[in-house]
Amino acid sequence: MERRRVVVVAYEAAELLDIACVTSTLESANWHGALPYYEYRVATPGGHPITTGTALTLQAQLALERVSGPLDTLIVSGGIGNEDAAANPLVVAHVRRLARESRRVASVCTGAYILAAAGLLDGRRATTHWHQAQVMASRFPDVVVDADPIFIRDGDIATSAGVTAALDLTLAFVEEDNGTELARTVSRHLVTYLQRPGNQAQMSMFVSAPAPANSLVRRSVEYIAANLRADLGTATLAARAGVSERHLTRLFLRHLDQAPGRYVRQVRTEAAAHLLASTSLPLTAVATRCGFGTAETLRQAFIDRYGIAPSRYRLTQAVG
Repeated sequence: MERRRVVVVAYEAAELLDIACVTSTLESANWHGALPYYEYRVATPGGHPITTGTALTLQAQLALERVSGPLDTLIVSGGIGNEDAAANPLVVAHVRRLARESRRVASVCTGAYILAAAGLLDGRRATTHWHQAQVMASRFPDVVVDADPIFIRDGDIATSAGVTAALDLTLAFVEEDNGTELARTVSRHLVTYLQRPGNQAQMSMFVSAPAPANSLVRRSVEYIAANLRADLGTATLAARAGVSERHLTRLFLRHLDQAPGRYVRQVRTEAAAHLLASTSLPLTAVATRCGFGTAETLRQAFIDRYGIAPSRYRLTQAVG
């Protein structure tokens, strides 16, 4: 019987969820009729069991050194052991070797460090866990690191963001291999979104950052979040705060890394994304609630931030 050979590379202190999100998705695809079916195996150095980052022991089916192609997909997991793995010349060499024998190559989370150490990401755009992106960019200057997307495809190599982003990446593979209907069925079985678009931001305004340390900026941010339908122009916000527009802009740039107008647009767009995912409100109503003058203004802001139209975004959030 035909099969798609998938090898997941793991190592000491790899993240169990990085691995399980991949294997559970592929197994669900097999249950629901993937053809060719996915034959997935976990490979570790020496084929030894590993203690994952969550202190659970995981058995391997293959010794990394003895795996040979051709492979359909090679996926390198991330985890707190990634730096040791990326510094291990044997692990890096075998990943580089197997990449040449694979139809596509991917990493989950900080597994991107290992692909980068193997030279596989040089000159390519790649992502990793948002918390590690800046370190990766400084360590591998030949890699174009983008901390925002859930996952990135650059040619035959894909990199995904932190941990459960592996689910989104693997669903994208299932859709690519077998079509939208199977991917939708798998997502329903896994009770997850089908699927967050690859360029969806990893972090949202609702969870991404602590409140600004500056009290004036903090009060302005709180006011913006609570009054999306109000006039939130820089002049209005500055007058409310009792400072000049120039000073308010300087404070926003210092504490939020963006000017007030850009921040307001981001907050409104992310609030719209929340409403699109959690309600059935028409686009015009969402636009009004979030302070956009028209549905077209919302559409343009949405495309600028997420790379897709609001209507398409809403479809990707539907579980049922």
